[in-house]
Amino acid sequence: MKQRVVTAVVALLIFLPLLYFGGLPFDILVVAMALIAMAEFLIMKKKLLVSFEALLSFLAIISVLVPVFWADFLTQDTLGGSFYFVALLMLLYTVLSKNRFSFDDAGVLLLGALYAGLGFRFMILARAESLWMMLYALLIVWVTDSGAYLIGRKLGKNKLAPHISPNKTWEGSVGGTLSAVVLVGIYLFFVQNYVPQAFAYNYQTMLLLTALFSIGGQLGDLIESAFKRYYGVKDSGKILPGHGGILDRFDSLLFVLPLMHFTGLI
Repeated sequence: MKQRVVTAVVALLIFLPLLYFGGLPFDILVVAMALIAMAEFLIMKKKLLVSFEALLSFLAIISVLVPVFWADFLTQDTLGGSFYFVALLMLLYTVLSKNRFSFDDAGVLLLGALYAGLGFRFMILARAESLWMMLYALLIVWVTDSGAYLIGRKLGKNKLAPHISPNKTWEGSVGGTLSAVVLVGIYLFFVQNYVPQAFAYNYQTMLLLTALFSIGGQLGDLIESAFKRYYGVKDSGKILPGHGGILDRFDSLLFVLPLMHFTGLI
């Protein structure tokens, strides 16, 4: 427990100031986290981090991320082309490696690059939109997780996904979403009163979207639990002692941020 607390304090001391100031330092932090997330996919696949497939994997996720802030002169078509070019190289490598690196390996790593790369890409875009927007996303995840844990512990009886995450319950899930709607709703009320232009929609619409994002965050958590169970690992990584890896800590947010993009907030 002590280790978890120390890690959380140190991580927040690094993350929160960079989040507050935004700009290039925060963007670089996000890129670093994305690269670590890609490394976690490679490790779960039992691939060396100093290998040609690892290099291609890092290039794949960078091709999704970097044009957001370092090469904004690139068009969306060019961005898609750069990722696809790396994908073709990865497929070619299946031939050159004589299937030591297989089509299945390429599929997993490319999907991982899209999943983590686009999730962290939208984190950069959310902070570029405003600090209020990024805090909104973080609060949804934090309040949902805490509410689901506390309410599930007290009232939970019906398992949500016993074969994937046996400790989660329907009661906790519903409680987490209701907690998010109430507590994040208070945040929205004050922000929309003092910074009316912070969000594109009215208060009632934002409450409905908050419920949607809260559910989406829980789905993101379950997705990560599913692939960890498939690969037989407890945590995606060990970079955060007591907390696991980057994917462990940002699994919900990697689902919430794209949903915010698709609904027109970022």
